[in-house]
Amino acid sequence: MKIRLLILFTLVCISCKMEVKEESAKVQNNESNTVPIRETEAENIDTIQISKKHKINKILCDLDGDNLNEIVEIVRSTKNGKSGLRIIFGNGNKTDYFGMGNNILEQGFDEIEWAGIFEKAPKNEIYWNNVNEDGEILTEQEIKEVDKIKLANDGICMHAEESCGGGIIYLKNGKYEWIQQE
Repeated sequence: MKIRLLILFTLVCISCKMEVKEESAKVQNNESNTVPIRETEAENIDTIQISKKHKINKILCDLDGDNLNEIVEIVRSTKNGKSGLRIIFGNGNKTDYFGMGNNILEQGFDEIEWAGIFEKAPKNEIYWNNVNEDGEILTEQEIKEVDKIKLANDGICMHAEESCGGGIIYLKNGKYEWIQQE
């Protein structure tokens, strides 16, 4: 009789341990899975995705001069469908966003779908705003030396392929600046 009770007790203990393990496995699975969002909640959520429209949608450059490359990506908002930039700093401490429905550096546009050319503007190169207040394109000879900008660090060059309009975004004293090109 004692042996039967011992066997029964052992089976109950083993069974309980198995149920506990199964339950903890369910909890762990639920924690790692995405919780479905009801439609009413999903309307207010904005997801940022890498742009599939742009041939080149990611560049590396050192915007802040710390010898760590920032990752600059063309991304798109799923909420409003507008594109922009995501800048992930090399030190991992900061991520900046431009566009996606928000005005980009007070330039009068809020998205960069038009950017067919997306590349690094190398440091130590000289650039200048070559469009005056009336929208006329200026030649290099019309630009004063004092108005030419030598980039201390890399910048981000964006241009429309067909119309050649665009510009360069760069950091100056911790603040983003824009150089208008054509």
